[in-house]
Amino acid sequence: MDGVFVSDLIKPIRERSRFANRVYVLDTTLRDGEQTPGVCFTLEEKLEIAKKLDAIGVDVIEAGFPVNSEDETNTIKMIKDMGLKAKICGLARCVTGDIDACLKANVDRVHIFIATSDIHLKYKLRMDEEKAFEGAISATDYVKAHGLECEFSCEDATRTPVDRLIKFYTSVEEHGADYHNVPDTVGVMEPESMYDLITTLKKRLTKPISMHCHNDFGLAVANTLAGVKAGAGQMHVTVNGLGERAGNASLEQAVTALTAMYGVKTGIKLNMLKEMSKLVERASMIKLTPNYPIVGDNSFAHEAGIHVHGVLAKAESYEPLTPEMVGQKRRIVMGKHTGKHAVANFVKEQYSLNDEQIRSVVDRVRCLTINKKKITENDVTAIV
Repeated sequence: MDGVFVSDLIKPIRERSRFANRVYVLDTTLRDGEQTPGVCFTLEEKLEIAKKLDAIGVDVIEAGFPVNSEDETNTIKMIKDMGLKAKICGLARCVTGDIDACLKANVDRVHIFIATSDIHLKYKLRMDEEKAFEGAISATDYVKAHGLECEFSCEDATRTPVDRLIKFYTSVEEHGADYHNVPDTVGVMEPESMYDLITTLKKRLTKPISMHCHNDFGLAVANTLAGVKAGAGQMHVTVNGLGERAGNASLEQAVTALTAMYGVKTGIKLNMLKEMSKLVERASMIKLTPNYPIVGDNSFAHEAGIHVHGVLAKAESYEPLTPEMVGQKRRIVMGKHTGKHAVANFVKEQYSLNDEQIRSVVDRVRCLTINKKKITENDVTAIV
């Protein structure tokens, strides 16, 4: 693929994986992302984010949890009324009132869920497995009776016995569920075990399997990719990895990895990822760390002399993909580790310096960093 310079060691993995021909993207920034502590989007921000998500090619927008409030219901309906290409989804417990709120919001898909792990059944729901099972079947029937798409989740699926998962998923499929979502609700899986779980479920189910991974151990994207490698056809993501606790699988990282490493189609316009990220960063008021992958400010920034020399000679020496692919730009940064190639690159269009003068500028830049952490282009110009 043009602009991608990943390892050839990935090829055998790609060839023996069970990728779907096209992986669909459900973005839940407006629902799970807004559950990030301290985040609350305004109506205008939600509409703007939904519009941008649609523009970058997201297939499904989980726009909220309608039963939360009348305002939430109305906001989701307004998003639906915008006439976006993306399908609009609402979240609901396996409760009639929740589903009615989704119906009132005029969504295309209802994402129903019920907890199935022992710890959730005993301490949160205070019900036995059979009662939860009856609720799952009844809710599925109710959604399908109203002619909507139904996505079903066993909440805390990755701490639920596998035979119980199979029982719930196969049964709701028989009752018309269109998608099986597998939530790693507290982020306790690792890639090999996720691959095995999805492989097992894939053998028993005919409807598409979806991934929903949390990042408690920093493995949300890795687990999402593992599930997709095992045949999952949809993934839940959030912009900038927003979400409960440590967040959800990052939209930017998941789709770029699928595209660049595995050549899997998602329909996402990668060159719009940076602007999408900046929009949500501004609306959420949660600033990304500079070293955040793909869309962070330092993702394509170089300071160390050896790296700068390599990048200027051949970009892929130190970049696995071109910055333009994901809407970024390469930056050569001046600082403590700056070498003569970085300085020469910066001043060559403005000044004519010989090697001795360039070395002198480099020395001055390095001295300046002792008392000043960040060196600007104006500082370098003044030194020259």
